[in-house]
Amino acid sequence: MIRLEKIYKSFGDQTVLKNFSLDVEKGETMVILGRSGIGKSVTLKHIVGILKPDLGRVIVDGEDITEADEKTLFRIRRKVAYLFQSAALINWLSVGENVELPLHEHTSLTRKEIEERASAALRDLEMDGAYHKMPSEISGGMKKRAALARVLVMDPEIILYDEPTAGLDPIMTNNIADLIRSVQELHGITSIVVTHDLECAWKVGDRVGIHSKGTIIEIGTVNEIRQSANPVVQAFLKGEAFDDTAIMSGR
Repeated sequence: MIRLEKIYKSFGDQTVLKNFSLDVEKGETMVILGRSGIGKSVTLKHIVGILKPDLGRVIVDGEDITEADEKTLFRIRRKVAYLFQSAALINWLSVGENVELPLHEHTSLTRKEIEERASAALRDLEMDGAYHKMPSEISGGMKKRAALARVLVMDPEIILYDEPTAGLDPIMTNNIADLIRSVQELHGITSIVVTHDLECAWKVGDRVGIHSKGTIIEIGTVNEIRQSANPVVQAFLKGEAFDDTAIMSGR
């Protein structure tokens, strides 16, 4: 469903992605696990064409979008939903109006139909009573749920989650992880979750890729990653400092 082939991306003198390759199968949840600030979100931005690689190819649902024109990108983006780390609710709109927004922008549904779909999306995420509340009146975890409802209301084929549990307490982190897993199981949506949260990764991932120094150094099921013999992977999982220069240079 998603393929990144030998992606290189630099900003000035800083190389963020280096020989980065990844395949994501239809209907699976792929976790990209790595430290904060190493370029995981940059990977997501390539998948929706916000960024273009310096070298390499990005293929989404069989279409090469690396040099795609705006018309093609728009069509591909209709299949893809992006859940921002901050939830990105619009402060002056109610929760319900936030969820309605993409339906107003991208469909010709009637006002009543839009309200019904938005209400159903919130109800599915156990937020029935939040429709008329403002974002300032709900918790951080509820904001994440509202943002997910805004994503699901458009029936996407792919969801990209950018640090979905950032800033949440352990209980809410667990709830959001359960939610991601249930969305994938109920709707068969292809998902990529970028995170530095180990517990979230173990709970939601069908497969996990370890992102380090701009590339995926190892990929496998949750059990395969947890039992990896790679010292760099084990150091990361234990929260230890490590020098992975040898991996990047091929030694």
